[in-house]
Amino acid sequence: MEQLPLLVLLAYALYEGLFHAVEADHVLAVTNIVSQRDKVRPALMDGIYWGLGHTSTIFLIGIVMIMLKVNIPDSSFSYFEAAVGLMLILVASYRLYIFFRDGHIHKHEKEHAGVNNHSHLHVHPKGDNLHKTSYGIGLVHGLAGSGALVVLVMTQINSMANSLLYLVIFGIGSIVGMTLVAGVFSIPFSKKLINSKVLRTILVLTSSSLCFAYGCYVIYENLLA
Repeated sequence: MEQLPLLVLLAYALYEGLFHAVEADHVLAVTNIVSQRDKVRPALMDGIYWGLGHTSTIFLIGIVMIMLKVNIPDSSFSYFEAAVGLMLILVASYRLYIFFRDGHIHKHEKEHAGVNNHSHLHVHPKGDNLHKTSYGIGLVHGLAGSGALVVLVMTQINSMANSLLYLVIFGIGSIVGMTLVAGVFSIPFSKKLINSKVLRTILVLTSSSLCFAYGCYVIYENLLA
């Protein structure tokens, strides 16, 4: 294959990184993370951490394959894809566990003028470690498709430095893309915009169910089909 100009390849890397973020498995995984947020700003940080994790894996695989000239068999990446499917199932299951654990009814005994008992539904999102979770999920996602990406780079770019630069630019694109995805898909879960507990419940159950189902599909396609 005729080699393309470096500038064209780098522009393509940025483009691919941006649109790589909107693939179904990425969107579903991140949506299940940001559904635990009630503000957009921390969700944006989740997206950044996801992108950093994704870039870390691709860059490490790139170093192994490009600098050490190690060839990873194509068959191995089917198992990597299946690992992503398993991770989607785990993410969805954990999200549902958190939702049903924290979305319980608290009964408050208050004595006001003529008012005794009343119940409130409180959903308490646990977001203390979500950045770390996002980074970890990004690491796993970086395995899927990383081999094909690195092989493309190796066939198009002779210089080792330029090859690694391509992967860095791709990573920047994926970080920006996933940050935007996380921000957009966190909006329906923002309390400032949607204060209906029923609607938020429907959104959480729908996103988790889709994530679980898609994870099963990915495993089937890569291991059983």
